[in-house]
Amino acid sequence: MTIRVLLADDQALLRSAFRVLVDSEPDMEVVGEASDGAEAVRLAKEERADVVLMDIRMPGTDGLAATRMISTDPTLAHVRIVILTTFEVDDYVVQSLRAGASGFLGKGSEPEELLNAIRIAAGGEALLSPAATKGLIARFLAQGDGDDGRDPARTERLEALTVREREVLVQVAGGHSNDEIAERLEVSPLTVKTHVNRAMAKLGARDRAQLVVIAYESGLVRPRAE
Repeated sequence: MTIRVLLADDQALLRSAFRVLVDSEPDMEVVGEASDGAEAVRLAKEERADVVLMDIRMPGTDGLAATRMISTDPTLAHVRIVILTTFEVDDYVVQSLRAGASGFLGKGSEPEELLNAIRIAAGGEALLSPAATKGLIARFLAQGDGDDGRDPARTERLEALTVREREVLVQVAGGHSNDEIAERLEVSPLTVKTHVNRAMAKLGARDRAQLVVIAYESGLVRPRAE
């Protein structure tokens, strides 16, 4: 199955470089290029993209707004968004994850990292390493808007989770894979996957990245000071 990739960046040179790289892979192809967020949303629909490589800072409709528009459109529920950023320690990155992005990648990443990121996102996984989860995301969610960063609605929604689903959610928030969680909780990877899928359904999360954000926003997981 070929992964259909959409490139959204206002720099034509970068888009060209990404296109050459992506099109060189036998399991993926670039199906469109967008220079702003509005065009990205339109092309995501028209070209049936699987993964969007989305720059944050673009003229007009920026990447954050475009990410929110795509993630809230039921017809684009299958689309996964990878945020491309120059600065990984960036409040916009966390806002993008809250808006529905599957993760982020620095523009200075190695070619193989970019290709791997596309495959991970297409497979429904989150591009969040344990370091990123505990560092960048935890730090910004802890800042909040003058409060402790909790979302009362999501805190209440956690009541629908079983004890085991909560345990799995805590592990997901730590950036651990299904195999790692299975080993930690002494269950099978398939059981973990079932619990993750049920937690996503109950919490209204698109993917694992949003589960991580929900875990912090609800207060289930507390950021640790570095």
